Amino acid sequence: MSPMHVEEFWESRAIGPVLGRIALLPLAGLYAIGWECYLAWYKLGLKRAKMPHPKTLCIGNLVVGGVGKTPTVVFVAQQLLARGHRVVISSSGYGGPMSTGAQLAPDGPILASAWGDEPALFREELPNVPIIVGRDRLAAATIAGEQFADSILVMDDGFQHLPVAKRVSVVLDPPRRNRFCLPAGPYREPRWRKRRADLVIPGDFRVVANPLAVDPVAGAYAVLSAIGQPERFLQSLLASGKVSGPPALDLRLPDHDDLQAGNLLAPVPVDMPIITTQKDWVKLRERSDIADRKVLVARHSVRIEPSEGFLSWIEERLNDH
Repeated sequence: MSPMHVEEFWESRAIGPVLGRIALLPLAGLYAIGWECYLAWYKLGLKRAKMPHPKTLCIGNLVVGGVGKTPTVVFVAQQLLARGHRVVISSSGYGGPMSTGAQLAPDGPILASAWGDEPALFREELPNVPIIVGRDRLAAATIAGEQFADSILVMDDGFQHLPVAKRVSVVLDPPRRNRFCLPAGPYREPRWRKRRADLVIPGDFRVVANPLAVDPVAGAYAVLSAIGQPERFLQSLLASGKVSGPPALDLRLPDHDDLQAGNLLAPVPVDMPIITTQKDWVKLRERSDIADRKVLVARHSVRIEPSEGFLSWIEERLNDH
């Protein structure tokens, strides 16, 4: 049995996790106070955000872990490109050695082990879109402003990065039972602060998940994931109708794990198919022992509805000076 994932700890109704969350509430309160103090520096004008790129669109959220932000960024970028806009993406590159500072990723395929799993996924889905990687989002926006001033800068995450002023901020905030701040809950800032955003989804618009795209499997299979909400991925897989039942093995690792441990695949029989996410596949494919395995990549995509109204709203806000 896999150890409890942090998302499961935050959401579980079992007595152990519930008592654990209660014990952490004082720390959650201190965290919330610390965030309010940080925000106050900017609200009072003691610090000022900078906007090095005039058309900065942030797709952010309020919590740690997965809320579908990465596929939403892909959808938004694809739609903007289809409407004739140029796009550049800013990604933190979390988990990769290139995440320090900020730098423009080279053209062509990039390694997740160097640039991070999300930039590698973006390059796979958006092969002709420039990607700036690094946790210094202000430096990334500066690069975008200097080299891609005629493009729309789409920030993957960064809503809590106050030094960067955004022209438009879109926050994904799906319903959650646990609304506490870290560490008792998943929230990076108090939930009421979502009103800082220009748009909160769901609201007038909603994110709709497309059917999970994966080849069908007959018989036993394993699931391998290192994402923010592995349970949601498993539920989507079971609902897809492409598998006959629960997996024989469910291997869950921490979000952004590099998946390079030498014994990672040891529990899985060589002839057993492995189903993994696209975000995990960009890391798994670098393993020297993966060629002997049958790996099925489940591709998760979303759309925002009503799409036409959403894209028109973004264009209007970006052009509103």
